Amino acid sequence: MAIAASPSPPSFSPSASFCCSRTDPSCFASFPSISRPYPLTRRIFISSRLNSSIFSAAAGGFGSPDNGDVQYELQHGFSLERRNTGSAVFVTLPLDAVSPAGQVRRRKAMSQSFRALAAAGVEGVVIEVWWGLVETDVPCSYNWKGYLEIVAMARRYGLKVRAVFTFNQNGMGPDDPHWIPLPKWVLEEINKDPDLAYSDRFGRRNMEYITLGCDTFPVLRGRSPIQAYADFMRNFRDTFRPYLGAIVTGIQVGMGPGGELRYPSSPSQKLAWAWRSRELGEFQCYDKYMLASLNACAQNVGMREWGNGGPIGASNLMNNPEQSEFFRGNDGSWNTPYGEFFLRWYSEMLLLHGERLCKEAETIFRGIEVNLSAKLAGIHWHYGTKSHPSELTAGYYNTSIRDGYLPIARMFGRYRFTICCSCFEMKDVAEKQMNPVSSPEGFLRQLLMAARVCDVPLEGENSTLGLDDDSFQQVVKMSRVYTDGLEKPSFSFNFVRMDKNMFEYSNWVRFTRFVRQMSDASKLFRAKLDPGSNRGLSSATDITTSRLALVYH
Repeated sequence: MAIAASPSPPSFSPSASFCCSRTDPSCFASFPSISRPYPLTRRIFISSRLNSSIFSAAAGGFGSPDNGDVQYELQHGFSLERRNTGSAVFVTLPLDAVSPAGQVRRRKAMSQSFRALAAAGVEGVVIEVWWGLVETDVPCSYNWKGYLEIVAMARRYGLKVRAVFTFNQNGMGPDDPHWIPLPKWVLEEINKDPDLAYSDRFGRRNMEYITLGCDTFPVLRGRSPIQAYADFMRNFRDTFRPYLGAIVTGIQVGMGPGGELRYPSSPSQKLAWAWRSRELGEFQCYDKYMLASLNACAQNVGMREWGNGGPIGASNLMNNPEQSEFFRGNDGSWNTPYGEFFLRWYSEMLLLHGERLCKEAETIFRGIEVNLSAKLAGIHWHYGTKSHPSELTAGYYNTSIRDGYLPIARMFGRYRFTICCSCFEMKDVAEKQMNPVSSPEGFLRQLLMAARVCDVPLEGENSTLGLDDDSFQQVVKMSRVYTDGLEKPSFSFNFVRMDKNMFEYSNWVRFTRFVRQMSDASKLFRAKLDPGSNRGLSSATDITTSRLALVYH
């Protein structure tokens, strides 16, 4: 039975010390207007004009210059210089680009891949920087070796780098080939205090990410999780300072499971296919830290009985919101005073977590010309319902009568963050055949409009590894939903991700065509020799990509 609601809900103060902040939605309207803080011109770096540097552990520094790209340009008759028009395309590197020992995997194939990407006009690469690989054994002891080598390799080929700080686990367990756990010393602390992990109403623990309920408590050997994340970012800044602003031009701050600002309402690996099963998700508010916050908030509004746990009747067993007391559309308790109280608290705790990380990152990288960003999850499989249950359990208080993405966009705008989101290749017509209430396009349009209203730049991503023309055309179409009509739009796209299939001939042709479309330019490169020399480039690139398709696995 659902918790009985008071006919006239008491108001609760956002000033409560342990309660969520800004619980009155009217406060969002009072946010100051946001001006675009980013430079409107992108720096151009040509690899032939830079000394390449490859990290050498033995030397403890950087190697000698290698200007082989000059010869490559002259041989094939093109320049690696890109035109500053349209939307830049980045390519995300494989999950295992850096091994647990801190070494670059398949170094030769990686180098050939970078050369091919540069030749195709790709702006740069995206590399996930895993907390569990960098600060593995001992707190405040960082191993950046493999990532330094990746950045140096990108510099050699004139590519930019976006670093994604991933403070989460990847994979389902040690048997997963892409298993990357949290740092060992963090797992030791979780073993001592299991409430450092999220928990649902069944007591199931999720180890992907430390619960945000303990953000500011010194639970990690004298440091709070926010302090540990900040120390990681600060050490990255100090280590990569020679590259920041020139080669490393973007930093995405992980804010939850899967690197996204959300709760682990469904495990990340399961979430990738959740729309097929129409999972509602589970509220993640049952660890002692989240319960303490909820209880304090309930007492603050004079409704102590509202602070004992999450909503009753929010069952995920049927995967049908209309059979759930909390989520059903017409008379579900999501749209009662109690439901409003709980969903505001739950979503505001998530927003507060994001704001803490934004504040730390903005302070650490202040004065450095790097673009800061954060990622939101593309949860669309109940977008056509009234209550949007799968969004609610993930922490997005977005329903048919409430815009949950505008407050998030405003928060990111305050700290000059770019929003990264996926689903750009997905079409309603295809998804509705399997799930009539799904709407990836509807979700994405709402988020894009929120970003436009708040003047927040966008990074798009694909959710599935599609290399067909329809998927690429959908990306172009949805990107223009954001850019059309803007005097100075700021949009770029991260293609997820590089693998051997990408370099197969037909896929490569489609991908390079897509890069040209996004660039909005008839030619990507400036010919240095005779106009017919591009035929040599095509032939050489075909050979390179054919080899990569064989060796990249």
